[in-house]
Amino acid sequence: MHPPAHPARRREPPGAHHRALDRYAQSLTDRPVKGMLTGPVTIVAWSFVRRGIPLRDVVAQVAEAVRDEVRDLASAGTSIIQVDEPALRELLPLRRERQDEYLQWAVAAYRHATSSAGDTAQIHTHLCYSNADEVIAAIDGLDADVTTIESARSGGRVLGELDGFARGLGPGVYDIHSPRVPAVDEVVDMLEAVLKVVPGDRLWVNPDCGLKTRGYGEVSAALAHLVEAAQTIRESTPRPLRAAD
Repeated sequence: MHPPAHPARRREPPGAHHRALDRYAQSLTDRPVKGMLTGPVTIVAWSFVRRGIPLRDVVAQVAEAVRDEVRDLASAGTSIIQVDEPALRELLPLRRERQDEYLQWAVAAYRHATSSAGDTAQIHTHLCYSNADEVIAAIDGLDADVTTIESARSGGRVLGELDGFARGLGPGVYDIHSPRVPAVDEVVDMLEAVLKVVPGDRLWVNPDCGLKTRGYGEVSAALAHLVEAAQTIRESTPRPLRAAD
């Protein structure tokens, strides 16, 4: 169900309740707890936007609201904040003469939304579409520390487009659209292919996308195989490798 989008209103007072929940979640584990948010472009793309207001203005207003959430997460000590923007490619105008302008304000909105994180939190983003060639410069322009992107479903087609990408990168190695659980050797093969493009110190190991379409049994087995594959790669290469939780 898609919500209606009207001019954003600032929260009063700031999200003390959210901060308490964030601190409680972190108190339950020694591992990093990732805060998850949806980016301003995607919120607007998947909403019913009121007519009469330029889309870029609505996105800018929503970015203010997301910025508040990012600030609350960072102030609660959240060390990883993921702000997904899968609709960045989805809203790209068909007319090429309009694409540059769109990407400029879309990237600016994202950077404003995440600018409240400060220097203590690592910003991650995620894109669901494997055809990233038309927006690769914009993806870099988002200035996220780590970008995770769908890859396994397309057989790693996106890797050629990401060759030389200078930030942290997590090409998916588990096709979450299929009930099939990938074997450990299969994931190892995919990681070895990724390492030809992405140095190990910038590589994150993760599924293509969210796991809501899969059952718990499938997910548990698949993620266990991802962890085992990452451990296998670590033992066979001198380069460090990161496994995303």
